[in-house]
Amino acid sequence: VQFVESGGGLVQPGGSLRLSCSASGLSLDSFAVIWFRQAPGKEREGVLCIEHSGYIIYYDNSAKDRFTLARDNAKNTVFLQMNSLTPEDTAVYYCEPDEMRCPHRGELAQYDLWGQGTQVNVSA
Repeated sequence: VQFVESGGGLVQPGGSLRLSCSASGLSLDSFAVIWFRQAPGKEREGVLCIEHSGYIIYYDNSAKDRFTLARDNAKNTVFLQMNSLTPEDTAVYYCEPDEMRCPHRGELAQYDLWGQGTQVNVSA
Protein backbone atom coordinates (compact mmCIF):
# COMPACT_ATOMS: atom_id res chain seq x y z
CA VAL A 1 0.00 0.00 0.00
CA GLN A 2 1.34 3.35 -0.97
CA PHE A 3 -0.12 6.78 -1.28
CA VAL A 4 1.56 9.89 -2.59
CA GLU A 5 0.82 13.57 -2.23
CA SER A 6 1.70 15.90 -5.09
CA GLY A 7 0.88 19.23 -6.63
CA GLY A 8 2.53 21.58 -4.20
CA GLY A 9 4.60 24.56 -5.22
CA LEU A 10 5.08 28.28 -4.91
CA VAL A 11 2.07 30.49 -5.39
CA GLN A 12 1.35 34.15 -4.77
CA PRO A 13 -1.16 35.25 -2.14
CA GLY A 14 -4.64 35.01 -3.57
CA GLY A 15 -3.64 32.22 -5.90
CA SER A 16 -4.79 28.63 -6.16
CA LEU A 17 -3.29 25.17 -6.10
CA ARG A 18 -4.69 21.70 -6.54
CA LEU A 19 -3.05 18.96 -4.53
CA SER A 20 -3.44 15.28 -5.28
CA CYS A 21 -3.51 12.24 -3.06
CA SER A 22 -2.99 9.14 -5.18
CA ALA A 23 -2.94 5.56 -3.96
CA SER A 24 -1.70 2.19 -5.07
CA GLY A 25 -2.62 -1.04 -3.38
CA LEU A 26 -5.95 0.26 -2.13
CA SER A 27 -9.05 1.85 -3.57
CA LEU A 28 -9.45 5.34 -2.20
CA ASP A 29 -13.16 5.32 -2.95
CA SER A 30 -13.52 2.89 -0.04
CA PHE A 31 -11.75 5.22 2.34
CA ALA A 32 -12.30 8.52 4.01
CA VAL A 33 -9.33 10.76 3.21
CA ILE A 34 -7.99 13.29 5.66
CA TRP A 35 -5.69 16.17 4.79
CA PHE A 36 -3.22 17.41 7.36
CA ARG A 37 -0.64 20.15 7.17
CA GLN A 38 2.40 21.13 9.16
CA ALA A 39 3.82 24.62 8.98
CA PRO A 40 7.41 25.41 9.97
CA GLY A 41 7.76 25.50 13.74
CA LYS A 42 4.14 24.54 14.29
CA GLU A 43 2.30 21.39 15.24
CA ARG A 44 0.59 19.27 12.66
CA GLU A 45 -3.07 20.11 12.19
CA GLY A 46 -5.99 18.50 10.47
CA VAL A 47 -7.48 20.66 7.71
CA LEU A 48 -10.40 18.78 6.18
CA CYS A 49 -11.63 15.29 5.33
CA ILE A 50 -13.89 13.69 2.74
CA GLU A 51 -16.20 10.86 3.75
CA HIS A 52 -17.05 7.87 1.55
CA SER A 53 -20.28 9.69 0.70
CA GLY A 54 -18.43 12.79 -0.49
CA TYR A 55 -19.43 14.80 2.56
CA ILE A 56 -16.61 17.13 3.63
CA ILE A 57 -15.69 17.88 7.21
CA TYR A 58 -13.62 20.95 7.98
CA TYR A 59 -11.30 21.01 10.98
CA ASP A 60 -9.79 24.40 10.12
CA ASN A 61 -12.39 27.14 9.94
CA SER A 62 -10.18 29.25 7.68
CA ALA A 63 -10.42 26.54 5.02
CA LYS A 64 -14.21 26.37 4.87
CA ASP A 65 -14.79 28.96 2.17
CA ARG A 66 -11.53 28.37 0.33
CA PHE A 67 -10.68 24.65 0.22
CA THR A 68 -12.65 21.75 -1.11
CA LEU A 69 -12.12 18.07 -1.86
CA ALA A 70 -13.15 15.93 -4.79
CA ARG A 71 -12.71 12.30 -5.72
CA ASP A 72 -11.70 10.94 -9.09
CA ASN A 73 -12.27 7.24 -8.62
CA ALA A 74 -11.09 6.39 -12.11
CA LYS A 75 -7.70 7.82 -11.18
CA ASN A 76 -7.85 6.53 -7.60
CA THR A 77 -7.11 10.06 -6.49
CA VAL A 78 -8.51 12.65 -4.12
CA PHE A 79 -7.93 16.28 -5.04
CA LEU A 80 -7.60 19.17 -2.61
CA GLN A 81 -8.51 22.41 -4.35
CA MET A 82 -7.15 25.41 -2.49
CA ASN A 83 -8.22 28.92 -3.46
CA SER A 84 -7.49 32.39 -2.09
CA LEU A 85 -4.28 31.16 -0.55
CA THR A 86 -2.54 33.21 2.11
CA PRO A 87 0.97 33.00 3.59
CA GLU A 88 -0.61 31.27 6.58
CA ASP A 89 -1.36 28.31 4.32
CA THR A 90 2.36 27.69 3.81
CA ALA A 91 3.01 24.16 5.04
CA VAL A 92 3.73 20.60 4.06
CA TYR A 93 0.42 18.93 3.22
CA TYR A 94 -0.23 15.25 3.86
CA CYS A 95 -3.12 12.94 3.08
CA GLU A 96 -4.12 9.98 5.17
CA PRO A 97 -6.77 7.41 4.28
CA ASP A 98 -9.05 5.96 6.91
CA GLU A 99 -11.06 2.85 6.12
CA MET A 100 -13.76 3.72 8.60
CA ARG A 101 -14.71 7.40 8.52
CA CYS A 102 -13.47 10.92 8.96
CA PRO A 103 -12.23 11.34 12.52
CA HIS A 104 -13.64 13.63 15.13
CA ARG A 105 -11.40 16.60 15.85
CA GLY A 106 -10.14 15.02 19.04
CA GLU A 107 -9.01 11.91 17.17
CA LEU A 108 -6.72 13.68 14.70
CA ALA A 109 -3.62 13.32 16.87
CA GLN A 110 -3.88 9.53 16.68
CA TYR A 111 -2.80 9.37 13.06
CA ASP A 112 0.71 8.60 11.94
CA LEU A 113 1.52 10.22 8.63
CA TRP A 114 3.26 7.86 6.25
CA GLY A 115 3.42 9.93 3.10
CA GLN A 116 6.19 12.28 2.04
CA GLY A 117 3.85 15.23 1.86
CA THR A 118 3.91 18.05 -0.65
CA GLN A 119 5.24 21.50 0.09
CA VAL A 120 3.03 24.53 -0.42
CA ASN A 121 4.63 27.96 -0.27
CA VAL A 122 2.48 31.07 -0.46
CA SER A 123 4.60 34.16 -0.92
CA ALA A 124 4.81 37.29 -2.95
